[in-house]
Amino acid sequence: MLKKLLILAVVSGILAAVACLVYQKVYTESLGDGFKNIVSLQKIFAACIGANIVAAIGYFLLSKVLKGHTEAVFNILYAVITIATIVYPIGYKLPLDVEMPELFPGLAIPMHFFPVLGWMTLKPLFAKNI
Repeated sequence: MLKKLLILAVVSGILAAVACLVYQKVYTESLGDGFKNIVSLQKIFAACIGANIVAAIGYFLLSKVLKGHTEAVFNILYAVITIATIVYPIGYKLPLDVEMPELFPGLAIPMHFFPVLGWMTLKPLFAKNI
């Protein structure tokens, strides 16, 4: 079961990272700054895949404790934790040479939701018997 969850985590993390890159490109073209020196390709992939690997391990551990209600409890926890992480881009201290720093949260906050969306999208399709 853990192996399937980790595969799901990597695949949904890659999906989330691609969604983040598309969003960053659209954001850059519409507002002129994608903060690519701060939100780099490597950081996006590491954050999305890393978040979903942690989620997979959390799901596995939660399934050992809660036999029947794992899915519902996990989805609520993952969503609440994701919402709590939006505090980070709001309080992030940008370098002083960055133009239009007020646009940074508009880029980073939606990206925080892509890993959980990728997980919840692929979980029913990818791992029905988990």
